[in-house]
Amino acid sequence: MGETVYVGNAGVDGAGNAGWLLGHFAPPGEIRHSTDVEVKWGVHPPGEARSRWATGERRTTLLVLIEGRFRVELPDRTVRLAAPGDYVVWARGVDHSWYAEYASVVLTVRWPSLPGYRVDPPVLR
Repeated sequence: MGETVYVGNAGVDGAGNAGWLLGHFAPPGEIRHSTDVEVKWGVHPPGEARSRWATGERRTTLLVLIEGRFRVELPDRTVRLAAPGDYVVWARGVDHSWYAEYASVVLTVRWPSLPGYRVDPPVLR
């Protein structure tokens, strides 16, 4: 059996995997491997945007603003997260994109953790 406790730093551990800390992509047998949930510590400079819309979404997502100002684009609305702790949840089947209005840190939790969603790196606009 693998380790039962892992201690790390989100900025350090996520640096090699676009901020993702926990999910299907972690090595099997490691405590951070999960097909149930995935967690990301996203650090975004001002003007950074998702390179393209996420479509055909098969996961539910929670995105929490830690600091900065961050915009989530959904098909029928724009959600602006402006105060620490502001958050948005969207269901499976809801396409999305995002834009960092200011330098921002966000925590994203998605479930389940499914392969096949990696996209090009974000772009600065």
